Amino acid sequence: MENLTLSGFFTAFLLTVLAGLSTSIGALLAFFSKSKNYFVLSLGLGFSAGVMIYVSFMDIMPASKEAFGKIYSNPTLAEALSVACFFLGIVISAVIDRLIPEDVNPHEPKRDSEYQELKDEHHHEQHSNLALKRTGLFTAVAIGIHNFPEGFATFMAALNSLSIGIPIALAIAIHNIPEGMSVSLPIYHATGDRKKAFWYATLSGFAEPVGALLGFFIFFPLLGESALAVIFAVVAGIMIYISFDELLPAARVYGNGHTAIVGITLGMLLMALSLLSFKLI
Repeated sequence: MENLTLSGFFTAFLLTVLAGLSTSIGALLAFFSKSKNYFVLSLGLGFSAGVMIYVSFMDIMPASKEAFGKIYSNPTLAEALSVACFFLGIVISAVIDRLIPEDVNPHEPKRDSEYQELKDEHHHEQHSNLALKRTGLFTAVAIGIHNFPEGFATFMAALNSLSIGIPIALAIAIHNIPEGMSVSLPIYHATGDRKKAFWYATLSGFAEPVGALLGFFIFFPLLGESALAVIFAVVAGIMIYISFDELLPAARVYGNGHTAIVGITLGMLLMALSLLSFKLI
C-alpha cells in the first residue's frame, strides 16, 4: 500500500472528511434551490457510479486477488477468497440498508414535490410531535449507520493510492449531496428549524471519517497480513452496492436513463484515464 505513511494516512482521512461534508451542500440545495431541474445532479450521480464500478472491477478487485496470491500459492484459491470477500462487502451493505426503515432512510431518493415541502413554512405543523420525534430519531440513527461503510471505502481507496482515492472521494462527495437533501427533509419536519436541519445534515457527514477510523483500526489488527486482501475486496463490494442500490436509482429519479448512462460513461472514462496516466508516470 503505497501511502501507508503518516502523511498518507492524514491525506486519506482529509479526503474522507471533505467527502462527508458535502452533505452540507445537499442541505443548502434542498432549502434554497428554486429550480426543479436536477439534470446536473443526475449526471453527477451517474458519474459517481461509473467511477466506483470501474475502479472496483478494474483495480481494487485485481489488487485483492494479487494480495491473496502473496499469501496462498494456489491462484484459484486466491481468486475464490477475493470473490468471497467481495460478496461479503455487498452483504454487509445490504444488511445495514435492511435495518433502516425506508421512510427515514437518508439514501432513498426524494422527488421534487417532496423537496418543495421544505419551502412550506407551515408544513411541519401538519405532523404530530410524537411522529416528528420518531422521524428525527430514526433519521439520526440511519445517517450514522449508512455512512460508516462509505467512509471506510473512501478512506481505504485513498490510502491505497491517491490516483484512485481522489476520484472515489469526489464520487462519494457527489453521492452525499442528495443524502444531505434527504437528511434535512425529515429533520426540518421534526423541528421546524432550517438551521438545525442544516447542522444535522452536516453532522451526518462526520459519520464517514468515524467509519473510516473504526474500520481501519478494527480490520488491521484482526486480519494481520491478510488485511489488505480482505479489505480491498470488501471495499469493492461496498462500492458496487452503493452504485447499484443508491446512485443509479437516484440518477433516474433526478433525471432519466439517458442522463444516467452518460454520467456512468464519463465516470468510467475519467477513471480509466486516471489509472492509465498513473501507470505511465
